[in-house]
Amino acid sequence: MAADDTEMADPGSGESVGALNAIGRTARRIGYRQIAGTTIIVILALIFARYSAHPRMPLTVDVERAFYDVRLLMTEPRAIQDDRIVMVVYTDQTLEATARRSPLDRTVLAKALTNIDKLGAKAIGIDILIDEPQPEDDQLIAAFRGMKTPVKLAFASNATNGTYMQPWQEQFLRKFLASVKPGNVAPTSIRIEADPDNVMRSWPTRPPGLPPLMASALAPSDQKFRNYSGSLLYREPHSLGKQDEREAFSKLSIELFSDPQAAAFLRDQIAGRYVLIGGDISDIDQFLTPATRITGRTTSGLEIHANMLSQLLDHKVPRHIYGVAKWGAAFLVILAAVIAGFTELSAARNALVIVGSLLLLLATPVILQAIGFDTQGLPMFGWLGGWTLAFIAASSAGRAVSSDERRFAQSALGKYLPPDVAKQILRDPDKLALHGEQREIFAMFTDLEGFTQLSSQIPPAMVAQLLNRYLDLLSAVVLEHGGTLDKFVGDAVIAFWGAPISRPDDPDRAVKAAMAMYAAGERFRQEAPAGVPPIGRTRVGLHMGVAIVGNFGGEGRIQYTALGDSMNAASRLESANKKLHTTLLVSGDVVARSKLDCFRPMGRITVRGRSETPMTIYEALPNCDRIQANALADILSRFDSGDADAILSLRSLISQNPNDRALVNLLERLERIGPGGSYVLD
Repeated sequence: MAADDTEMADPGSGESVGALNAIGRTARRIGYRQIAGTTIIVILALIFARYSAHPRMPLTVDVERAFYDVRLLMTEPRAIQDDRIVMVVYTDQTLEATARRSPLDRTVLAKALTNIDKLGAKAIGIDILIDEPQPEDDQLIAAFRGMKTPVKLAFASNATNGTYMQPWQEQFLRKFLASVKPGNVAPTSIRIEADPDNVMRSWPTRPPGLPPLMASALAPSDQKFRNYSGSLLYREPHSLGKQDEREAFSKLSIELFSDPQAAAFLRDQIAGRYVLIGGDISDIDQFLTPATRITGRTTSGLEIHANMLSQLLDHKVPRHIYGVAKWGAAFLVILAAVIAGFTELSAARNALVIVGSLLLLLATPVILQAIGFDTQGLPMFGWLGGWTLAFIAASSAGRAVSSDERRFAQSALGKYLPPDVAKQILRDPDKLALHGEQREIFAMFTDLEGFTQLSSQIPPAMVAQLLNRYLDLLSAVVLEHGGTLDKFVGDAVIAFWGAPISRPDDPDRAVKAAMAMYAAGERFRQEAPAGVPPIGRTRVGLHMGVAIVGNFGGEGRIQYTALGDSMNAASRLESANKKLHTTLLVSGDVVARSKLDCFRPMGRITVRGRSETPMTIYEALPNCDRIQANALADILSRFDSGDADAILSLRSLISQNPNDRALVNLLERLERIGPGGSYVLD
């Protein structure tokens, strides 16, 4: 066999070209200027979503910090009082009793240290700077030298805290620390750092030359905190912000430890605990914390050190969120906004998408904080603002595409689809492809009685005017009831329900449309211009069955239509109206699926050429007499079962309705066919 040297086309290349063509068409629909503007806005939204929490973004970083404070308080578990730490504090009452304010009375400190040393404390941290000489220094030095409990004494340098620590003060502090040697006293950094809004949210940085931070000095075993400068997780009490709020840490006045005998009664409060000594004075060394937004209260520097020590003892190091993750999150946020903006939805669904997206953006940082991530610096406000900007930009571009798609769909589809179906086609233009599918539909045919004869009696211009008016009325009814217009054949309207989309109430829609079309035909008859001969009634046939539905034709001209036996059956039902003296004939298959109660049975017929299968038929009546309809159903049932009196009952019913030609015709048919029979129509 000879080999074919012709190159085979790559199937994927055709798809790629098609995709590029689609992109090109979309770009032309939007307009290149709008694309450029949209791109710029989306890029700005991406940058905003990434950097709104950056310190160099002063207009937004404060909002981000406020969001962080709220979610920190929302997610941090409420804890019982920490029994590992006790604070021994100078209070406003202590200052009044000692008549000393600054520096604090060191005699009280010396006595307290001596007595606490006997109570079995695990370690002592002192948040008091000994940075200038006092007469009682010898007593304090003696107390330090005699300490058996490890003591960490506050230290600060001029290099790291030039505002409050002058060179001469640092020099005196270093000399004092040297004077307590040998002993169990070591320096510790009491450095804390506030954000620009003066709120303490993080552990401080560790500049070179400073000793270990107090928390690390007191409990040096956890090396993870050696250089940790992430978020400070405050220990929040159960009753945060309430009147009966219990402190997160036990606080005892330093005066209680001045007397050895009184101090002995506090052994249980001290033994085995970390003791932090410092000030808890209303107007000195007070700081804002995230909880201040709720409680309105400040926190002493000593208690901030207690919170750091508590976090260290709990080994709670929040997981860091790296910059690449923040970029990824910002990209996903903006991508979601662009997709949502370009997606055409109903107003209700669009509102649901917007609200749902914003709630998700609000909830995500809270969830991350709750499961152990450090979300300080996470741009939640940036996500919200960036998403909104990108969504607005994409929506504006999307509207340009939608407008062009509507024009495209209108030229391709014409006006044979109801609005909701047309919207679905707009969202998926591929449905215009040349193909068919098998669907269960409710097919309808109509006819205007005597119009062919009428058209020969009036001028052509009047014929066109009347026909256009009539078809406009009936097509409006079809679309109003959610049907699909198939075609016009002269004065006949062909329509169906169930395609291209189906609804649960399609049977009822189709029946209601049939009755509305009859009513529209009656109005049309009454409103005919003067000089026009009488116009006949509108007759309708409605049947349910399977059909092949789709676009058929060529690339230059296509028609959305339905093909199959169900269409033929509907046409035959419409024609049967004339012989049966009815107006709205529907098949039993329609009645079986309809929830309406507006039908009266009209027996069975067999249509030649349709597999000779009998068809149970009903007449749909806008003002159906249910008593008569039920009586008629009972008569037909009795007739089929061989009850000879059924015919008499039907005659009696006709006598009550002598002008009902359809009942008279039914009687004639039953007398011809006999019980269980079917009337054959030519």
